[in-house]
Amino acid sequence: MDALGGLRQDLFRGAFAYRPLPQMRTDGALSRRLPARIRQYAGWTPHAAVLAAAFFAFLIGYADDTGGLDYVLTGLIPAAAVAMTLLRPVAAWWALLATTPFSGAIGSHWDSGYPWADSVFFAHITVMTLITLRTRPRVGAWMWVGTAVYGIAAEVFLSPGYSTNTPEMLIVSAFALLAASLVHIRREAQREVSVQRTVTEMERGKRTLLEERTTIARELHDVVAHHMSVVAIQAEAAPYRVENPPPELEQAFVTIRENAVAALTELRRVLGVVRAEDYEAPDAPQPTLADLDRLIANVRDTGLDVEKAVTGAVRELPQGVELSAYRIVQEALSNTLRHAPGATARVEVGYVLGGLGLRIVNGPPTGLVKPSPGAGHGLTGMRERVTMLDGEMRAEETADGGYEVTVFLPVASASEPTGGQE
Repeated sequence: MDALGGLRQDLFRGAFAYRPLPQMRTDGALSRRLPARIRQYAGWTPHAAVLAAAFFAFLIGYADDTGGLDYVLTGLIPAAAVAMTLLRPVAAWWALLATTPFSGAIGSHWDSGYPWADSVFFAHITVMTLITLRTRPRVGAWMWVGTAVYGIAAEVFLSPGYSTNTPEMLIVSAFALLAASLVHIRREAQREVSVQRTVTEMERGKRTLLEERTTIARELHDVVAHHMSVVAIQAEAAPYRVENPPPELEQAFVTIRENAVAALTELRRVLGVVRAEDYEAPDAPQPTLADLDRLIANVRDTGLDVEKAVTGAVRELPQGVELSAYRIVQEALSNTLRHAPGATARVEVGYVLGGLGLRIVNGPPTGLVKPSPGAGHGLTGMRERVTMLDGEMRAEETADGGYEVTVFLPVASASEPTGGQE
C-alpha cells in the first residue's frame, strides 16, 4: 500500500504540474570569480545545458531521418521532451514513453535495436536523469521500473523479431540514475547542513546574549547590593541622629529599612538563579575608570602599544556607568589583541556634559602573527552594556584597515530628574 501510494504521488498526482526550473545560484566559489557582466547570465547555465541536450537529441534523429513521420517521431518529439523538463518534468517522461511505441514501430530503426531508436534512447535516459536531479531519487526509481515494464512488454508482445536494446537501456539508465541520485543526495545534505549551521549560529548568538546578560547581572549585583546596604544602614541610624524624633518619622525609617533589606534579599535570590555552578564571588570590588591605568599597563605587558587620553573635567560617575565603561574598554583592547596583533591602540575617555564618551581605535594588524577568527561575542557584550544604560555605540572599520569603537553613555546630573512619575 505504501509503495502504490508513493507511485501515485510521484508519477500520477500532479504529473502535469507547472514546475519551472529555477536559476542557479551565482554566489559559489567559481561563480564569484566571473566578471559581473557574465555572472548575471550564469544563473541560466542549467537551462542552457538542457537545451543543448535537446538539440543533441534532435541531431541524432536528424542523422537517421528518412522524411515524413519518421522525422517527427525520432527527431522533434525526443528533443521536445528533453526541453519540456524545464517546465513540466514528469509530464516530459510520460510524453516520451507514450510516443516510444510509435517510434519503435518504424522499420528503418530496427537495426539499432528495438523498441528505442537512437535519439529516443538518448532522450529517455536524459529525461529520467534530469527529473531525478530536479525531484528526488524515488521518482527516478519509479521511472526506471516503468521503463523496464514497458521494455519487457514490448519485447514479449510487440517485438517484430529483431534484437532488443532493453538490457542496454536498463543498464545505462541505472548507472545514470545512480549518479544523479548521488548528486541529489549530496546537494540535499549540503542544504541541510547549511540550514543547520544557520540555526546553530542563531542559537549560539542567543546563548551568547544570555551569557553576557548574566555576566552583567552578576557584576551589577555588587553595585546595587552596596547601595541597598547603605540605605538600610542609614535608615536604621537616622532616628538616633535626631533628638526626640516623632513616632511617625521612626516608623517611616523602619519601613525604609525593612523594604531595603527585603529588596536586598530578593536581589540575592535572583542572583542565585543566574549564577553558574562554578561561579565564585569576586573578592575585590568591581573595577571603575580609576583602574584603567592598571588595565592598560597589563595590556602593554602583552606587547600591545596603547595610548590613553582623557579630556574634560574628571568627575565621579555612578558605579554602574564606571563599571560598564571599564568593561567596554577591556573588551575592546582584548579584541585588538586577538584580531590585530602587532597593531597600536588608543583609548580616549571624554567627560562631557550629560555623559561619558569612549573611543577605542586600533590600527591594522602587522607582523607575522595571524589574527584569530572571532564570532562577534565581544561586540555583543559591549552593546548589551550600552543598551542597558540607554547609550549609543558604533563599531566599524577605519580607512586604514583598523577598527574603531565609539560609545556614549548618558549620565544625568544631580539636578536632573532620574525617572518619570508613576
